[in-house]
Amino acid sequence: MEAPVKPPVVRTISRVEPILRIDTGMHTAIIKKMDVDAAERYLVTGSDDKTVRVWSLSDGRLLRVLRPPMGKGHEGKVYAVAISPHGETVAVGGWTSQSGFDNAIYLFNRATGELRQRITGLPNRILHLAYSPDGSRLVASLKKGGIRLYQSSDYRLQAQDTNYNLASYWAEFDSNGRLVTTCKDGYIRLYNQNLNLLAKRKALGGRSPYAARFSPAGDKIAVGFQDSTQINVLSSKDLILLYSPSTPDINNASLDNLAWSQDGNWLYAGGRYNSKGKVHILRWSQAGQGRYTVWPASSNAIMGIHALRKGRIVFGSAEPYFGIFDANGQKIRARHVDIADFRAIYDGHFLISKDGSIVQFGYEYGGKKPARFSLKKRTLILDPLASSKLIAPRLKGLRITNWQNSTRPKLNGKALSLKEDETVRSLAITANEQHFLLGTEWFLRFFDKQGNLQWKTDTPSVAWGVNIAGNGKVAIAAFGDGTLRWYRLRDGKELLAFFPHKDGKRWIVWTPQGYYAASSGGETLIGWQINQGPDQAADFFPAAHFRDNYYRPALVANVLDSLKLAPKKQQRIRKQLPPVVTLLSPQNGATFSDTKLKLRYRIRSPSNVRGIKVLIDGRPLLKKRGLVRQEESSLQITVPSRDVKVSLIAENKYAASEAATIQLRWQGGSQSVNNLPTLYVLAVGVSKYESVQKLKYADQDAQDLAQLFRRQKNKGLYRDIQVNLLKNANKEEILDGLHWIEQQTTQNDVAVIAFAGHGVNDEKGLYYFLPRDVNIKQLKSTGVAYHDIKDTMASLRGKALFLIDTCHSGNILGGVADVNQVANDLSMAENGVVVFTASTGTQQSLEHSRWQNGAFTEALLEGLKGQADYIADGMISITELELYLSNRVKELAGQTQTPTTAKPQTIVDFPIVKF
Repeated sequence: MEAPVKPPVVRTISRVEPILRIDTGMHTAIIKKMDVDAAERYLVTGSDDKTVRVWSLSDGRLLRVLRPPMGKGHEGKVYAVAISPHGETVAVGGWTSQSGFDNAIYLFNRATGELRQRITGLPNRILHLAYSPDGSRLVASLKKGGIRLYQSSDYRLQAQDTNYNLASYWAEFDSNGRLVTTCKDGYIRLYNQNLNLLAKRKALGGRSPYAARFSPAGDKIAVGFQDSTQINVLSSKDLILLYSPSTPDINNASLDNLAWSQDGNWLYAGGRYNSKGKVHILRWSQAGQGRYTVWPASSNAIMGIHALRKGRIVFGSAEPYFGIFDANGQKIRARHVDIADFRAIYDGHFLISKDGSIVQFGYEYGGKKPARFSLKKRTLILDPLASSKLIAPRLKGLRITNWQNSTRPKLNGKALSLKEDETVRSLAITANEQHFLLGTEWFLRFFDKQGNLQWKTDTPSVAWGVNIAGNGKVAIAAFGDGTLRWYRLRDGKELLAFFPHKDGKRWIVWTPQGYYAASSGGETLIGWQINQGPDQAADFFPAAHFRDNYYRPALVANVLDSLKLAPKKQQRIRKQLPPVVTLLSPQNGATFSDTKLKLRYRIRSPSNVRGIKVLIDGRPLLKKRGLVRQEESSLQITVPSRDVKVSLIAENKYAASEAATIQLRWQGGSQSVNNLPTLYVLAVGVSKYESVQKLKYADQDAQDLAQLFRRQKNKGLYRDIQVNLLKNANKEEILDGLHWIEQQTTQNDVAVIAFAGHGVNDEKGLYYFLPRDVNIKQLKSTGVAYHDIKDTMASLRGKALFLIDTCHSGNILGGVADVNQVANDLSMAENGVVVFTASTGTQQSLEHSRWQNGAFTEALLEGLKGQADYIADGMISITELELYLSNRVKELAGQTQTPTTAKPQTIVDFPIVKF
């Protein structure tokens, strides 16, 4: 039996320096290990990105991120994960100490993400973890020092074998409690329940055995190798070779990961074996004695295979990526990587401008799906036109040989000094041929032309590409974690990092101190990890929580001009942390049969909690103001009699917490069928300004949208349509319109607010929508302030959609309004608004007589009239509209205008119109 789950001790926040992390919702580095609970509800994956992720195996949803304490460099990398058979505890190991010695195994509560316990004192890194089928024992394999066996009732050490000369890569129990292990010394070891050695035999067919898997009947053991494509099937009595599955055409790399089907009839294998650019999983019939079939699985190494019921398997890869095959070899589910693949980018696909402020790269392997980012303009363009002003890395001018994918690069025939096994992946030579830069698996190394090392700096991942600006002041590197990073060439100090999400829309660029600029929806892609000490899980807060202090687009854009590092101000982050909310019950995925639901929760905050908010499917259900106790508590809510997503948010004086969210399934009879909602539309369009530049079609945009929504009457999607059209309105009329829609909308309704006209940011960066009668010199008193818009949108009780097209001119207050900040703020979970913007924060929105509308509204009207009906169900949803706008606006306006969407994760997709 497992040890009972104990509530964690609440401690004050540690003084450990906050650490900036990328978080896309998926791993950003190789998936090292994976495991599945006995009931096949949960998949857990551990990664070099220093996180463990818990997934719903039935639909691939991310349920929780487990965050062990971490430090710089390798500290915190996860090499091993195991979930207890009952699914309650996740064991995590890896490089869990700064020195690599005195490592620990972390035991997490899978449901809450809290760190229950730590097993300490391990002499080296943990490479593998496994529970026994009955859950009573946990085994750990170490980099050095052998294996350790623990009883899970209290996780005390039961037995150990330290007689291992090299790393032990694998350990697995059979149903009778026997244990098999592998070791880099070439031996397979078999133990009884008390860890007495039953057999030890040198493996045949490879020098480095890796995975060893018991067959379901326990009579056989399959072994794969890191250095061979041979697979051995051994007798589980004495480790004698029984047979080797036929691999006549499998002659490259390795097949180191294995799995038996649950009936024992099939044997699966995968590793680094590849063909025609694809890494394959092989399946043999007759328990490995029959013929094999080949299933294309990934573009990178297979890191784990786990057999499921009904002949299915789940696999993980180094992309990072995981997927599920059915019994016929059809891929029925996949969770794709969210980062750009910069491998093979050096060959003419990694281009930069003379000052380094413009960079061109490819999202896909070999530079495919090209894009160009301008730091000063803060624009990202897909499929850019060719430019002679951008240069590729210089590879000639110095005699540097044997560098590509090599551990022994040479200059003028003389070997350069690197660490053992340090592999070079990229090269760039300065324009004056006096220096060169090497990108390796672990470092950037800058040499002079005599081969003297000038500086080296740690890298976040493998440096697939490097380039040096023509001005000789900065270098840019493309890394395996999907980031591009700028370095000061004279000393190797990092200046900036840029992360372009693989969707080609969202991006964020930041300084090492955390100052950032971001696209709409982009500022949740990075955040701060706050370690809570060795005995607690770390906290993570997206950058959006610190927007007021760290959103500094002008500062970021000017970094390359000054080449100066911004001052460190992480202390401010520690003092302004939002609360942390943990939902204790019901558990995610639970069923309910009574609409009166009791939520148990725990709140932790560095300052007084001033209120909590409950959301149903992303929209407000309950708000409680006043001081809230920071301890375990509960509240009762009433929810609809249907499947629901319930979220709880707490607020202190600094910010709102991340939403603690669970999905619940109704099992109390027929699901409730709500009355059809009413659609409320506030359409505001201002063209005829009294004192600033007039526009041509903003008022027409509002009128056309109003007419389109009025036509939804009697279409069957809405009970009623209420439209308030404000053409060329003054400030008072717009504020009245906002008050009207806030008062009218109920929880069952849908509210759409559309603004077309001029928008500006004042000298403090605050956004204003300009009414007809605005006095630009008295903006605060005559403009419609963003806080008035936000207060309305956040208070709407129904679904809320905001359409904003206000970047028409660059000569009002000297710049275009930054709508990225507006979109990112409104789309935070506590506000819960879906936002569509006509362009990014630095672009102008186009309007043209050809359309008699702005480009954004033209595309919007087309999409809502049916062009966006991608799934052909007669309705247009939020997701469908987003896809249509992203393509169509660029067709209408060229590369000069990029619409964006920001949507809270708590909001489920919903239809907007029916036709």
